[in-house]
Amino acid sequence: MSSFKDAFTNKQTVANLDSNSFEKMIGIKDSVLIDVRTIEENVKISIPNSILIDIHQPDFLARIDELDKTKTYLVYCHSGNRSYTACLYMQSMGFQDVFNLAHGISKYSGALKKN
Repeated sequence: MSSFKDAFTNKQTVANLDSNSFEKMIGIKDSVLIDVRTIEENVKISIPNSILIDIHQPDFLARIDELDKTKTYLVYCHSGNRSYTACLYMQSMGFQDVFNLAHGISKYSGALKKN
């Protein structure tokens, strides 16, 4: 399994989508929403039907590795930084269709689930 360092040294880039483009991608067949924030952030507000896989948890890499690499992944966090890192890692693992929500959920204008 590669490391985060490998993901950054391979000079990969991630497709950053603005709020409207990200929202349109949610409806695509086989798209999966991933929230890489903490559980505390997620319970306050999230994008409906997203899967929480906290990038700071020790099982993050293992949980990502279990995902189907043939699907499209839409990844978000609060500001877009953690999700960008997660996308880089996913690409280094062989995921082809990975998209980051630029500026994160803080600038997202689509439907939100508030608790």
